[in-house]
Amino acid sequence: MVAFTLVAALYSPQNLQAQASQPQAQQAVEAAVQSELSAARTDKSLWIYRGHDVTPGKDVTYQAVQTPDGELKRIVERWGRPLDAAASDEEMSRISEYANDRSAQAKQRKEDAHDDEQASSMLKMLPKAYLWTIVSETPETITLAYQPNPAFDPPNMESHVMGTMAGQMVIVKNGNRIRTLRGKLVGDIKIAFGLIGKLNQGGTFDIERREIAPGLWQITETHVHIGGHALFKTIGTQEDEVKTGWKPSPAHSLQEAAGLLKNP
Repeated sequence: MVAFTLVAALYSPQNLQAQASQPQAQQAVEAAVQSELSAARTDKSLWIYRGHDVTPGKDVTYQAVQTPDGELKRIVERWGRPLDAAASDEEMSRISEYANDRSAQAKQRKEDAHDDEQASSMLKMLPKAYLWTIVSETPETITLAYQPNPAFDPPNMESHVMGTMAGQMVIVKNGNRIRTLRGKLVGDIKIAFGLIGKLNQGGTFDIERREIAPGLWQITETHVHIGGHALFKTIGTQEDEVKTGWKPSPAHSLQEAAGLLKNP
């Protein structure tokens, strides 16, 4: 976990004067990015898993089934309690409606494609957005620290936020896969010079990935706690999501997935 002492060390005058990544650390990041991009293009595996998602005002446990046409999720618990019969029937009606709504599916595919493209773009920026140093190394993993690169020119707001993080990355050497990426906002992010909004210094994120089958990796935990304000409303993200119980999905269509979710 990234501690306050680590952030302070990263921003000591001695480190700021270096203004460059350690060559071995930079090579490790570049290799990991290429491995992840390659996996994103070639990994067509589909899964069934169970998720627990907590955000302000929401605490749900769901069962998910992936298919070549997309993913279906059925909520099975709210606030730690199983859904009653009426709420369970409502969930299945919602799922059945979506499984037969081509327009809604097309909209979701478009949104998913946009998210995937954005994730790839952000991944490609990792070697350039930060200055990288080696924290520790074992025969299995290498742990790197990163801090904003003063020479990085963020092309959009998302990358501007990204370029104001400091933290750690853990890379598994076998396959050069990213296991952990943690960060903290080391400064306020002002939107339109603060006239429209601001993300507060100290916001954190922690993404955990695990090898759920040989050579196949998935995000198993996401913890994002970034606060701020925009005009007259609160903005930012507060979410903790954990995914467990991974097993291959046999569903070839959304209709088959809906059938599997009748008895989660």
